[in-house]
Amino acid sequence: MSSYSDYVGLPRAGLMRRLAAWLYDLLVVISLLMVTGFIYFGVTALALSMGWINLGSYEDTAALLSASRGYQLCLLAVALFFYCWFWRTSGQTIGMRAWRLRVQNTNGKRLRLAQCIIRAASALLGVGNFWIVFNPRTKLALQDKIADCEVIVMSKELNKQLLDKTQG
Repeated sequence: MSSYSDYVGLPRAGLMRRLAAWLYDLLVVISLLMVTGFIYFGVTALALSMGWINLGSYEDTAALLSASRGYQLCLLAVALFFYCWFWRTSGQTIGMRAWRLRVQNTNGKRLRLAQCIIRAASALLGVGNFWIVFNPRTKLALQDKIADCEVIVMSKELNKQLLDKTQG
């Protein structure tokens, strides 16, 4: 069984490994947004057919949704929930698990919810990772510096222990 101290002192992740995990996660998030869009579209089409709402000046349902702040906020909330859920519960998104990365506080503990939200907002859709190019010694991305956390690379054994712990 691992403790927080097992995660202290591990090497920080470099740019390429972070980008690989980001790409994995991007594919998952796109899938989630597609499912969310499908559901939102269906609910909107139902509301239109029931007469609860109308198209107004919009040409069709897609145009109505494109202009809807509620729809845009819903998509943003889904993406934010994805990252915050994984970072808060285990410190690893699906992509981070595949690349044996973990986001954590420097004492090895998981992020607080506020840190997760700050980290997601300051990541700038992944562009914040390129901050590492200007900080090769510390290997801290922009979102790491702003949210006061780090991304570490775990051994295969430690990663497996963490996966077993979160699945059990």
